[in-house]
Amino acid sequence: MNNSNYSAIPSDPDSKPLRRPPANVRARRIIAAAVICLVGSGLIASVIVLFTQHKSTVTPKRRNVIMMISDGFGPASETYARQYHGWREGLDPKAMLPLDHVHVGHSRTQSSSSLVTDSAAGATAFACALKSYNGAIGVDPAKKPCGTVLESAKIHHDMLTGLVVTSRITHATPASFSAHIDWRDREPEIAEQQIGHNPLGRAVDLMFGGGKCEFQSNTTAGSCRQDNRDLFEEAEDIFGWSVLHSRKEFDAIEASAPLPLLGLFASDHMSYEIDRDPSEQPSLKEMVTKALSILDTQSRQAGKGFFMMIEGSRIDMAAHSNDPAAHFHDIYEYHQTAQVVLDYIKEHPDTVMISTSDHETGGFTVGRQIGDAYPEYKWYPEVISRVRNSSEILSRAYDAAVKADTATADYLRKEILSNGLGINDPTDDELETLSDWKAKGKDVYSLENILTDMVSRRANIGWTTHGHTAVDVNLYAYGEGTEWLRGSHENTDIGDFISDYLKLDLGDITQQLDGWQALDVQPMNDEPKVSKHQMYHN
Repeated sequence: MNNSNYSAIPSDPDSKPLRRPPANVRARRIIAAAVICLVGSGLIASVIVLFTQHKSTVTPKRRNVIMMISDGFGPASETYARQYHGWREGLDPKAMLPLDHVHVGHSRTQSSSSLVTDSAAGATAFACALKSYNGAIGVDPAKKPCGTVLESAKIHHDMLTGLVVTSRITHATPASFSAHIDWRDREPEIAEQQIGHNPLGRAVDLMFGGGKCEFQSNTTAGSCRQDNRDLFEEAEDIFGWSVLHSRKEFDAIEASAPLPLLGLFASDHMSYEIDRDPSEQPSLKEMVTKALSILDTQSRQAGKGFFMMIEGSRIDMAAHSNDPAAHFHDIYEYHQTAQVVLDYIKEHPDTVMISTSDHETGGFTVGRQIGDAYPEYKWYPEVISRVRNSSEILSRAYDAAVKADTATADYLRKEILSNGLGINDPTDDELETLSDWKAKGKDVYSLENILTDMVSRRANIGWTTHGHTAVDVNLYAYGEGTEWLRGSHENTDIGDFISDYLKLDLGDITQQLDGWQALDVQPMNDEPKVSKHQMYHN
């Protein structure tokens, strides 16, 4: 990796950014100049009409946008990942991770309903370029559908579109680009919209991720649906989707694979990178590499561009659990994926990448005071290096052993603590806490939190919450025109930038969706809701 000094401005020698404002600002300047030159002329009115035509009437040159979202990834997490990776590889302190080279500013994250956003409102801000309430999926604060950048790219310019995530494909972030519903937990209905059951028809060409259970009939073991609809069957028969269910099928597809293409590789979320079985599930980097190959090849053949949203979904979930090891491995995988995207853009200058987070999760700190004594200025990466599994996996294994009455003290010490977490020195208090959990019958999430705290304390890493915070998040961008994103931006500015770059018309899509009764909107309620994600970190 490049060991050059940090710079907030991308410095690739082949990059030739256009230092100009968005198109609406340029248009106003052109109009003003025309008016001055043509004062007293009867041509003024026609010139103004010419330059104020609606954006959707302008056919853009072939362009691609890759929107990357690192869910729950705050500035401290980036420092942590860079320092841990540098320690692990013995790198010079000047070494950086891929996205550090294209760090251009930060994004402000509050929603319309709270200074602390959730992922649904955060993604809706990117997708619709407007603020909405926590829990909103592609709807405004009045619960009316708002047109998304993905939908406008497809409807107005016939671009290819893709969603690649490590969560359920129906989860808040991908849903906000591809569905419209008043509450994020209505994932079975989100799945219906994603395959094509909405007034716009099918707007997505490629979806990779997890979440099979939201598409399976309730007659199928593990289904998350309350009805007997088989959405995989509907996707194939009604909307022409090709469906992949396995790693083997994923490996077999080529750039010429027929679209639309749906590949779901886990019943629920895909595994944390630290736990992932490569024979069962592709990595985020592998899914994006495959998706890029397909979208690039087929969009070029059609003479169109493409829009792809990529989410490192489980960065957030590890932070909800305060699991520093799982958090690092998913952050690092996201960076490796970003490198694939950056390399692609260097070869395809008609493409831009924007990468940011919807919010920070965990109130993460790289350094911690434990007890009353003034702390040393240090943290211990070697503690993280000894962890072999996420606390999610280990807590479920121990919970299963408890229920099977095989959870001996030796099993706990050896399999869970030593082999799983690399902890060979549990204190009496920690063992008593684990015993209390077993005796009091607390849920598995409580056990997971106990295990993650054992690691965090030893590493001198701190957390302030199992939820989100209002911290500004890093903003990264690369490609022609992205210098406009330098500095401090509201999250809605990112949606505005994409809309301007691709000459989209979100207002027209919103009008097409107006009055859609399929939303079955629930009455407005001033009392705050708590989603399943907020309660159980999933």
